[in-house]
Amino acid sequence: MAGHVRYEWLIGLRYLRSQHRSGFVSFVAAMSVLGLALGITVLIVVLSVLNGFESEIRSRMLSVTSHATITGLDGSIPNWRAAQQVAARTRGVKAAVPFVEARGLVAHGERVAGAVVRGVLPEEEARAVGLGNALTSGKLADLVPGGYRIILGSALAQELGAKVGDAVVLMAPEGTATPAGFAPRMKRFVVSGIFESRMYEYDRGLALVHMSDAARLYRLGDDVTGLRLALDDPFAAPRLVRVVANAIDESGRGFFITDWTRDHSVFFRSIQDTKSMMFFILIILVIVAAINLVATLVMIVKEKQADIAILRTMGASPRNVLEMFVVQGALIGVVGTIAGALLGWTLALNVTGLVHAVERMLGMQFLDASVYLISDLPSEVHWSDVLRVAVVTLGLSALATIYPAWRASRTLPAEALRHD
Repeated sequence: MAGHVRYEWLIGLRYLRSQHRSGFVSFVAAMSVLGLALGITVLIVVLSVLNGFESEIRSRMLSVTSHATITGLDGSIPNWRAAQQVAARTRGVKAAVPFVEARGLVAHGERVAGAVVRGVLPEEEARAVGLGNALTSGKLADLVPGGYRIILGSALAQELGAKVGDAVVLMAPEGTATPAGFAPRMKRFVVSGIFESRMYEYDRGLALVHMSDAARLYRLGDDVTGLRLALDDPFAAPRLVRVVANAIDESGRGFFITDWTRDHSVFFRSIQDTKSMMFFILIILVIVAAINLVATLVMIVKEKQADIAILRTMGASPRNVLEMFVVQGALIGVVGTIAGALLGWTLALNVTGLVHAVERMLGMQFLDASVYLISDLPSEVHWSDVLRVAVVTLGLSALATIYPAWRASRTLPAEALRHD
């Protein structure tokens, strides 16, 4: 049996190294390997870029937003200190911090921009999220009660033309009616810092002030808008936020709860859908390469008709001939899969640097942060994606060998040698 296996492998390898017609069949076989390799490479790189994009957006998002949020149904939580203590004692909760959040207009000179104004307690905010590490100037501790200082996102500061030390006017949408008409509430703030989270949505639309200053501006008194939760496991947010809300809801008045997976569910679902669609679209490249493999094996069978007939007259069975050509298809499939996986892995690990090099060469930027949320092209290779691509490719290669191998096994010696 071992002899038969070795014999079939040797014949299969020999047929791939055709010397007839100036090695044209060998060239076509090499193109089949190259086609499979390129198809796999493109698939792995695209899936890795989508993985990196999702991971990068998630990490940046969690650095400036909470894992979960609990707010009052009427927009405020009166007895928030007791609720904070109960939430902080809940297993799995790393920190529970109060906040005041509302929409507002920020004006600097003749420039005006809308933003979300978030009132925070600096010492507690640092325990909940990593926004303090994103400050390019100033620090969270600069926000002091009654100081009326504000920290702007980098894109927001750029749009306003404001820098550290400048005075801006913060206007609340609520106001009072006067004989001259409606007058919004406004307060002068001094820019004490700039943060850059590399998430355009937040860099453009978020401003931080001290919680007491925000409460005065929006007339919340001692109340807060809600509690923001930092969890040991961010993916446990949908479950834990309900546990915390039930624990602090002693009066039965109810709370509005949300978490980062719900707030951005459409975004992350769209990424998953895009990955699935790209996989099936790009697998067409592999299918085309598999069809090329069929053509290659058919050409080999056609060229080797006389050799197959001689082997049959020497005692080779149809099964032996079938296995010879299965060996050829398997070798092309395995070599193409391994080469494509290695090339795709290498390119995926270095795609960020390659894109930067092309951008410098062409003098243009492929990703606009205001559109794609990020300006870099991240990449994250997952073994599961590589394995899935490899299994599909090997499966297609195996299917591609069936017809040519069957056709070779059906060769009749007398018919093949009649015109030889």
